[in-house]
Amino acid sequence: MKITSILRIALVAFTAVAGLTAARADEGTVSLVIYKGGWIIGGSGGGGVLNFRGRRYGLSTGGIDYGLVFGGSKTILRGRVSNINSPSDVAGVYGAAGAGLAIIHGARAIVLTNQKGAVLELSGQQVGLMANADLSGLAISLR
Repeated sequence: MKITSILRIALVAFTAVAGLTAARADEGTVSLVIYKGGWIIGGSGGGGVLNFRGRRYGLSTGGIDYGLVFGGSKTILRGRVSNINSPSDVAGVYGAAGAGLAIIHGARAIVLTNQKGAVLELSGQQVGLMANADLSGLAISLR
């Protein structure tokens, strides 16, 4: 019985700490401009801005794509980032598997998570000639 009580107390304490950590998590807005190009293997790079707690932080992006990648494009994405406690939580590697097609102009929407638990929910426009069905990785860092 004593062990069960101790386990219950530990579980309640763990849940309380996890709840406090989640309660402190905040969100911000993100805008990114990403240039992408390739043939089978592609690359991307660009930058953007994180707005968080009334301040603006510069962002740099870069990444690689592997799969069916053909062409070049410019993508402008805007959205929100959630589950962050500080601007540095946005920095990290985001991975995704996806498919898309842009001939002159196309729409794009994506949800990504990094290793720190930050969640990006982005949408926007893709301009250029780009066809892809690939595994992508996007690294974001603070400038």
